[in-house]
Amino acid sequence: MANSAQARKRARQAEKRRELNVSLRSRMRTTVKKVVYAIEAGDKEAASEAYKSASPALDTAVSKGLIHKNNAARKKSRLNGRINAL
Repeated sequence: MANSAQARKRARQAEKRRELNVSLRSRMRTTVKKVVYAIEAGDKEAASEAYKSASPALDTAVSKGLIHKNNAARKKSRLNGRINAL
């Protein structure tokens, strides 16, 4: 357990950051899954709509430092390629 006031504050900040990161990561994964499910169902229109919400979610994850920008670019590229292949 943290003993100094500074260490206690750092622990509080770390917990807040962790909760926010968990929330953002979950939202990102959910939006990506919606695109994948629409692609697997063969519904190009639904997949395109889901992609429009997944793309900003990935960009937000990058800006918050959850994933690397190349990781987001790769995910967007692959999803878009699969949508176009439908």
